[in-house]
Amino acid sequence: MENANAQTGRECSLLVPAFLILCNLPQSSSPMNQINKSPVDSLGYNFIDIKYLPKGKDEYYLRNMQNKSGIRYRNLTASEIETLVRNRNTSDNWNHILVSDAFAPGLVVNCKFFGLVRIGKLEPYYLEFHNLRCPVGLYNSTIISSDFGDNVAIDNVNYLSHYIIGNDVIIVNVNELATTDNAKFGNGILKQGEPELRRIWLEVRNENAGRAIMPFDGMLPGDAYLWSSFRNDALLQKKFCEFTEKKFDNHRGYYGKIGDRTVIKNCKIIKDVMIGSDAYLKGANKLKNLTINSSAESKTQIGEGCEMVNGIINNGCRIFYGVKAVRFIMASHSQLKYGARLINSYLADNSTISCCEVLNALIFPAHEQHHNNSFLCAALVKGQSNMAAGATIGSNHNSRSADGEIIAGRGFWPGLCVSLKHNSKFASFNILSKGDYPAELNIPIPFALISNNVSKDELVVMPAYWFLYNLYALSRNSWKYVDRDKRADRLQLIEYDFLAPDSINEMIYAIKLMEKYAGKKNLHSKKTIAETEIPPGIFENSKRKTRLIRVSKAYHVFKEMIMYYASAQIAHFFGAASFDNLHEAMGKLNANNKLAKWKNVGGQLIEEVELQKMIDRITNGKIKDWGQVHEFYKAQGANYASAKLQHAIAAVREVHGIDISKAEKPVIRKLLRQSVSTREWMVKAIKEARSKDYTNPFRKMVYENDAEMHVVVGKLEDNSFIKQETEALNLYKKKINVLIAKL
Repeated sequence: MENANAQTGRECSLLVPAFLILCNLPQSSSPMNQINKSPVDSLGYNFIDIKYLPKGKDEYYLRNMQNKSGIRYRNLTASEIETLVRNRNTSDNWNHILVSDAFAPGLVVNCKFFGLVRIGKLEPYYLEFHNLRCPVGLYNSTIISSDFGDNVAIDNVNYLSHYIIGNDVIIVNVNELATTDNAKFGNGILKQGEPELRRIWLEVRNENAGRAIMPFDGMLPGDAYLWSSFRNDALLQKKFCEFTEKKFDNHRGYYGKIGDRTVIKNCKIIKDVMIGSDAYLKGANKLKNLTINSSAESKTQIGEGCEMVNGIINNGCRIFYGVKAVRFIMASHSQLKYGARLINSYLADNSTISCCEVLNALIFPAHEQHHNNSFLCAALVKGQSNMAAGATIGSNHNSRSADGEIIAGRGFWPGLCVSLKHNSKFASFNILSKGDYPAELNIPIPFALISNNVSKDELVVMPAYWFLYNLYALSRNSWKYVDRDKRADRLQLIEYDFLAPDSINEMIYAIKLMEKYAGKKNLHSKKTIAETEIPPGIFENSKRKTRLIRVSKAYHVFKEMIMYYASAQIAHFFGAASFDNLHEAMGKLNANNKLAKWKNVGGQLIEEVELQKMIDRITNGKIKDWGQVHEFYKAQGANYASAKLQHAIAAVREVHGIDISKAEKPVIRKLLRQSVSTREWMVKAIKEARSKDYTNPFRKMVYENDAEMHVVVGKLEDNSFIKQETEALNLYKKKINVLIAKL
């Protein structure tokens, strides 16, 4: 039966994270540690308090449900007990030691058993992993109420309590490996009888906890984004809380589990941790209240000196060398290394953080941060980002409390020693040059280089910087992120292309800005507009001016890239399906579509109108759990190519005044041929950007000659990415020629 508080515990207080309650807790007046004494023969029993046991159930009912080994256990024989005693083993009750038919008592030595212990097959082998060789069996350990699969190697585990351990598992030299009756394994839920203050929250995006979310195993970056946004929609927030509570059982008594072939060695404290198969834990100091997902295909590893509390770690993660993580989620194939600190943060898939400190952040996939003196706090970073050494993105507040935020679009790249003020907001693929930016920034122009010119006391913004001067890095990064995406479960379709609905919409807005401040007629004349001024208070919260530079070049490049984006989408559309003629193909296009607004939802781009429909379905009860939210992501991913095509057509109509859906054959042919020219220019720019590294005398001066340089950095003509782009260009030309021929 449940006590009166159990139901209350399930009704989470959405806007009152636990730490706010804890701040008001009185300090204990007792100076002494509370040491309770109980009869030794009760050790290992009564794991679940009787008041939390359902009627007709014993304390093992959840354990029996969790143990799916299929092993048939039996009681010990008299001779087996005799062998165990002779091997210096003890038990409070030998009848509570159950074994499989292939049990070998000689492989159990110097162990103390308490409670019900079940042991699988033990055979005279040793298990070897990375030169660690351990004989099968149970040795020199205290074991309390636990289950073991076949051929485990357990040695020198000082305290092993309430775990279900799989087959071929190695556990050696561990101080404490235990599960408590109210273990939540990192999920932000409450167990029967627990007060609200015990709930774990992730205080992402804002240090004041106003965007706090409840972590759960299986939380996608899109989930974290939706939950931490729309804070004024109380019903939506309540539904998210209910979805999370619904996902888990609040009954007490679940055991920790360790999956097959997992290896744990030389660790100190592992408490309330659920561990998947094929994981490798070595030398960790403290792992508490965690889910560590791992599989044979995507192994998770945690290394020396790590301390991790209250978190979810997904498949394929790597965590090494003194990492500290508290209240966190690491999505699949992410890495923490070299003393990194991750606190109150969500780190999405295929990301790496080493050396530095990240607090109160929500980070979308493919984030890189490698430097000891970089700092990220109170930020929403929308993926494909890179933080340079000395960058301080956070805790530079202009308000009277720690409640500021930074929102950075895809491809955010703050350079060396960049310091930003809260609040600030950046469009996609912004790069900031070295500097201490004195005021809040709102940069709506994408692909821009942002500089703080101290000598002239002005903010300088160069639109289209990446296209004009570093297309090699921009293009290579897009390819790199796709290549490094190791996710097994791709419930969200992550966009890595730099030309996508979010960046295209930002380019359209930037074009209108340049037309407003530089003059549309001027930009279309033969006159070159080198620069123009943006009035104070628009891009920067200050009275100093903002100077836009390379205006004409940026303007025309943006327009060309929008046309190329549309042509590439049309080519893909024509090539992906068979049409008898142009008229039939055009009939598939929506001639009345408007330029849609899009949201970056955890790295997946979704039209705002579709997102709002989904939110409405949540609040009206038609979407009832996180699984259905994830199905929405999948459906949007399946429809993305079509929606992207419609967006591209609308973008060209908006910028160039061309309605592709009604265009005749000559117009379509011209667009397709122009896309080839643009693609040729892009490949040429990629080569030229990289070739500067081979011709710049200051880069070459560290080598005795060209031959040495080629040995160290490789030859330009051997660059694999340039070769790949050249080949892709040739394939694109052939594809376009085939399409033009069909027209």
